[in-house]
Amino acid sequence: MRKIEEKAAAMGKLGLFSCPVCGEKLGVEQTSLSCPNGHRFDLAKKGTVNFLAKPSQTEYDTPMLEARRRVLEAGFFAPFVDAISRQLGPQDVVLDVGCGEGTPTAQLAASGAQTVGFDISAPAIALAGRLATPAVFCVADLARLPFTAASFSAVVDLFSPGAYQEFNRVLRPGGRVFKVIPAAGYLQELRTGLYAGTAKATYSNQAVLDRFMAAYPQAAQTPLAYDFPVTAAQFADVLKMTPLSWQADPAKRAALLAKPPRSIHVAVVLLTVAP
Repeated sequence: MRKIEEKAAAMGKLGLFSCPVCGEKLGVEQTSLSCPNGHRFDLAKKGTVNFLAKPSQTEYDTPMLEARRRVLEAGFFAPFVDAISRQLGPQDVVLDVGCGEGTPTAQLAASGAQTVGFDISAPAIALAGRLATPAVFCVADLARLPFTAASFSAVVDLFSPGAYQEFNRVLRPGGRVFKVIPAAGYLQELRTGLYAGTAKATYSNQAVLDRFMAAYPQAAQTPLAYDFPVTAAQFADVLKMTPLSWQADPAKRAALLAKPPRSIHVAVVLLTVAP
């Protein structure tokens, strides 16, 4: 079976897609998704589907996303992705919010959970479609998720914005939310090297945390921190993949690349909402 047919079958089995135009449920017809009102969304060759009416302009281009994949495949996010995966299983249907190029989504799917990843970046989803994973991927808008109500047992959000009203709509009763946000020490080597003496040299997650806790007052907070060893090439990829570096002084970027740190500090907070 070709990949496009395999993914179409998987989407049909999931049965949770809704038309972003009219809201009606989408069914699978060969390698397309269509609704009773005639709106149709064709799968790409790798089995992904684009639900946006027009492309979204983002800075997440293919070279940046390929750098991100190399870093994540090396295990940069593994400790907290694994912490989430251990709480998932074949009984779960999982939505990965802002999934990027899909490496964490594939790792979540390895738990046995039926997993859907989406991102607003078409280049990201094109890369995700190349992965050998049972997860399915789509291009979609966070503010208007193309999924029927009460479809997912878990929503995973790694560093992406949160649309909590939409999360609650697509979650089943008793569904869980796993959100990862940066802590103060996240990528400290980059902050110090690129922005020493400026406001960007420090970071506070308080505004993001307050908004999440206002939506989910019962959420548990679990700090996770580790130092991830990097080669010079891996450090260059980290520099390329993180928005933190994109507006930095080119001279300071060059200085960091010339003398890269041997490790990068990863400090996050895993926010968990459970019944």
